[in-house]
Formats: sequence, structure tokens, C-alpha cells
Amino acid sequence: MDRLSELDRLAQATPTTRDRTVDFLRGASIVTVVLGHWFISINHWEAGLIRTTSAIGLTSGLWLATWFLQVMPIFFFVGGFSNFVTYSSTRRQGSTAWGFVRGRLRRLLTPSLVFLGVWMAVQVVLHVADIGAPAGPLVGDDTRLLRGMLPPGATVPFGPLWFLAVYMVVVVIAPVTIWLHRRLGMWVPAVMVVATVVIDLIGFGLDRHGLRYLNIIPVLLFPHQLGHALADGTLDRWPRRRLWAMVIAGLGGLVLMTNPWLFEALLGERRFDWYSTIGHYPKSLLGTDVEPISNAYPPTICFLLVGIWTLAAVMLLRPRLRRWLESARLWKATILVNSMIMTLFLWHMTAYLLAMLLAWPLGFGRQQDSTAGWWLERPLWLALPGLLLAGIVAVVGRFERPRSRSSPPVTSD
Repeated sequence: MDRLSELDRLAQATPTTRDRTVDFLRGASIVTVVLGHWFISINHWEAGLIRTTSAIGLTSGLWLATWFLQVMPIFFFVGGFSNFVTYSSTRRQGSTAWGFVRGRLRRLLTPSLVFLGVWMAVQVVLHVADIGAPAGPLVGDDTRLLRGMLPPGATVPFGPLWFLAVYMVVVVIAPVTIWLHRRLGMWVPAVMVVATVVIDLIGFGLDRHGLRYLNIIPVLLFPHQLGHALADGTLDRWPRRRLWAMVIAGLGGLVLMTNPWLFEALLGERRFDWYSTIGHYPKSLLGTDVEPISNAYPPTICFLLVGIWTLAAVMLLRPRLRRWLESARLWKATILVNSMIMTLFLWHMTAYLLAMLLAWPLGFGRQQDSTAGWWLERPLWLALPGLLLAGIVAVVGRFERPRSRSSPPVTSD
């Protein structure tokens, strides 16, 4: 059976009870991550090392895109929905919480191990052939782990791994977060909001910046917890005025926190001690590579605020999304993206690296700032990695899930 006929079969087999909006949001969030990483990258190939930095900190006004395209809260939101649905189904079938965790981790680890296996082989070849500068932690007395690229925290090509590691932890603790939701309801995300504020106050105000990493827990689990509330119908019962209040509070809070007005009034010149060089939270919701503090690594109140407004906006748009997704063409596209979502995420920066290897020797991608030439090249740095990623998906996509599924591989994942 070819891919097109399989998509037709899956689309026709979609149960009427399936929440298509969740599937669409999952796919759209990953596509946004992929295209966003490609779009904002400034390339560096120096002294045998390939790396990328972000154009956001070098481009006036580009930070605003992160207020509308920071999709990590949406991904955790749909993850919370899916974990709740799958866990409930697993328990009804008589399985244990560990059975749920094991099944979820298997789905994440299978394509991830393929990715790591391929890159392990590539690194062995680079070491043996003495290609690329050594980088990363020491392995043995005088051998570095990697050749030609920075350690796994860097974007090319290992950037997706840190997010995957975090999400695997979320999956492991999902039975606990579901238990908390069933017993305490919306008090759990409310406590997470308070915890985020307190941690930021201590981290910035008392110069305990290491403690700020604790905010990974409440900031990333906040949308996951709201996903549980979507799955059990709680959010569907909320009045639209409450959702609009969240949109206004989230966007209003971002404006307030990323401009000097409040901090001048409360802290005066001390604000520069709290927030080095700028005196307030950065405007960008991604790391800029030029500012000493980031709203994303570790996440701050601002990262929580973008989650509040975007998730409320998603809920407001949900009825319209449902109507759009009745279109067979859009629904089949949603199924297609979701069927390869892990492959797209894991391999998209590998595709970008391959594009660099092809285009750099021809003189493309060498701008070190967001110049006019950099902007003119943006279509190239979307199209070329896109073509290469399509080829990668054709080769390794089979490891993500069996092709012979009787229903779309989406909501219960």
C-alpha cells in the first residue's frame, strides 16, 4: 500500500470522538520548531568546529516573533492531554503505571536510539580519519568525545536531545501529575505559578542564579497540567471571558516584565544588579547569544506568561480549528506530520548541518550578522534543509512507528 492510500485509509478510519485539534497542535508545534531553528540560525565554521547562533539578539524586533511562535508550552500542553488519555486507557485495560511509562518511553527511545547510533558511527569515522577539531568532555586521558561540533547542548546536530531528556522525565512522572490533578484539580497549576514567581525572586533578587534552574519544574509542568484539564473536560467548561482574561494577563505581563517601567519604580538602579546590563527581563523568549540572561535557559516568569496567553488563545481558537480539520486535506496532512513527528524533531538539525556542508563551500551562509544578504538567503536555508530532511525521513522514518496502523497515530500517543 503506498503512502497516499494509507493516509486516505487512516483519515477515513478516524473516530468521530477523536480530538483533532490536539493532533494538529502537536504537529504544528514541531513544524514551527523545525522551521524556526532553520530560519534564525547564523552559521559558524571556525577552527574545525561547526556551530550556529541565533539571529534574534542581532536583529531589531525579531524578539517579537518569540512571543507568538514559542510553541514549547503548546507541545507540553498536548503532551499532558495525551499522557492523561493514554494512562487512563492503560489502567482501564488492567495494566500498571509502569506499563504506561514503559510503553511511552519505548515510543520515544526507539527513534532516538537510531539517531544516536548513526551519530555514534559518524563520530567514530571522524575520530579515525582525524576530521574536525576535538570538542566536548574528555574520554580517557587525551581524547575528546566529539569531533567537528560542540557538545550535545549545542544546536547542531544534538540540540533536540536536551528537550527529549526533559520530556522523558515528564513522561516518567506523568502518573504522579495525573494523580495530583484528579485530587487537587486546578490548585496544582496555581501552585506552579506561585512557585515560579518565588524562585525568580530568590534567583534574581538574592543573586542565587543556580536556583533558577528549579523553575524547569513548575514552568514546563504548568502547561502539561493544563493538558490534563483539557483531557478530562475541565477547560471546555471554562467561560470564554476567563480565557480572554488569561490572554490579556499573559501578554500584559510580558509587556510589563520586559520593559523598564516597573523595575525603575520598584528597584531604581538596583535593577541592574538583579538583571545584568538590561535591568529587566529580556524581550526574547529564546536565548539570544548576546544577552547575559535568558528567559528560556532556565525558564523565567516570562516563559510562564507566554504559556498562559498562548494556551488560552488555543482554547479560544479551538472551535474554529475543529471546523478547519474537517477538511480531508488538512486532516491527512496532520496525520502525515504526526506519523513522523519524532523523526522530524530528532533529525532536523542534522539536515541543517548537511545543508551547511553543501552550501558553505559555495559561499552561502557565511554572514555573521542579520545583514540584507542573510535575509535574502532565508529561502535557501528553509528549502535545502527541507529537501535533505525529506530524504532522511524516507530512510529512517520507518523506525518511528509501524506503517500498518488502523487509525491515525495521534491522540493516544
